[in-house]
Amino acid sequence: MAELEARKLKYPTTGTESLLMGLLIEGTSSAAKFLLANGITLFKVREESIKLLGKGDMYFFSPEHPPLTEDAQRALDWAFDEKLKSGEGGEITTSHLLLGVWSQAESPGHKILSALGFNDDKAKELGSMIQEPGYHG
Repeated sequence: MAELEARKLKYPTTGTESLLMGLLIEGTSSAAKFLLANGITLFKVREESIKLLGKGDMYFFSPEHPPLTEDAQRALDWAFDEKLKSGEGGEITTSHLLLGVWSQAESPGHKILSALGFNDDKAKELGSMIQEPGYHG
């Protein structure tokens, strides 16, 4: 979903902003519901992305699979590492991914989340939800 959003905006890479849009497009995950409950919608993230990064050139053809930016790769790595540290089995959840985006303080995704009211307290709230037994994010 993130790659698709990057392509729609004619971006040459899949960044943390695209990861956020991908989470919101999917819509049914805990991370998407958490963002929506906090007033962070796909439309707002897309609008902030364009404000921050600009629009892609309308004649640019984004690659079919735009590669991840360094920030996006670090966000994914962070999510993976946090899941491993938890010692629990299972998959990396969308909530881990959202917190991974938040962990990249200089990334467009972090800046967009901040502009839309997401903060460290909300990240802690989401982090504590992940820690609850039986959480399936």
